[in-house]
Amino acid sequence: MKILFCTDTFASGGKERMLMELMKGLAKKQEIEFELLVLSDAIHFNEIYELGIRVHKIVRKTKKDFSVFKKVYDICRKYQPDMVHCWDSMSAVYLVPVLKVLKIKLINCMVQDAPAKTGFSNKNWVRGRLTFPFSDIIIGNCEAGLSAYNVPRKKSLCIPNGFDFRRVENLNGHSNLRKSLAIQTKFVVAMVATFSSFKDYATFFAAAQLVLDSRKDVTFLALGKNTDSNEAKSFIQPHYQDCFRLLGTRTDVEAIINIIDVGVLATFTEGISNSIMEYMALGKPVVATVGGGTSEILLDTITGYLAKPRDAQDMADKINTLLNNDQLRFTMGAAGKARVYEDFTIEKMVEGFMNSYKMIA
Repeated sequence: MKILFCTDTFASGGKERMLMELMKGLAKKQEIEFELLVLSDAIHFNEIYELGIRVHKIVRKTKKDFSVFKKVYDICRKYQPDMVHCWDSMSAVYLVPVLKVLKIKLINCMVQDAPAKTGFSNKNWVRGRLTFPFSDIIIGNCEAGLSAYNVPRKKSLCIPNGFDFRRVENLNGHSNLRKSLAIQTKFVVAMVATFSSFKDYATFFAAAQLVLDSRKDVTFLALGKNTDSNEAKSFIQPHYQDCFRLLGTRTDVEAIINIIDVGVLATFTEGISNSIMEYMALGKPVVATVGGGTSEILLDTITGYLAKPRDAQDMADKINTLLNNDQLRFTMGAAGKARVYEDFTIEKMVEGFMNSYKMIA
């Protein structure tokens, strides 16, 4: 079975991480052959080159570069895959006319979130309306996302993200990492997410400072692309600057999560969050904004707490509840780790996709 994977970028984001993990899992399947097409030169997962597969790059000159259609056509015609698996809405738009001409099946995996607002102001929703009719299967990582995008039920399939526990083997020791980050407080609380319009860092930073108003034994971390930007820094009051570590993009995400006491995710829209899954896999209790697919992985009061959207006080209260109770943090963390082991392993994710390929082969 020959598959061509296609993605707009292969940068250091959560959905790109899942694509990398999927391809690593499929590389062990003798019945699968695949190549990767990236519609840019942004490839941050160098692990891809260790798989020994061919990686095609098409760098767009403009946002609406129509020459891409011809280049995609040439690659598909030469490789002749049994199906093309796209990982985002932009690549789906470029693929649909090409695959219809070549009569190649399309697996559309653009549903990676669960937007509260849909309609013509949401470019992903619009691209879904354009590409869903021509997709053989439309896969989302949560039921909330499939519902939000109004995916036709006869074509929809939910395959949650998976975690590879080999990623947390042989992590750096707590003391060395804490020392390198100049952390001297008893507790560490972190939010792992790109600083962007899709993540509610304003609420996270506000909640953190509410916590710091009543205690000085916590260091807060922000980890992800642009979290070290001047805009991110502007959310923190000058007298609390020393209580934060704005780390930007890091390659040792798992090691950093391993030293924290509470994992936080404040967001506006979410599918199955990789950050939440990573917190839980490492046995950390979670405080996350309710909405989207979050409640499909985080069990409120069991593996952590769901906080009200844009409510810094509610988030701060729940963080404090966990910091004030060692047994509660341990119990919730253990429950979260067990849940990931049971329902969100990389093996389950890979098998889910394998079954989808067999459905249309």
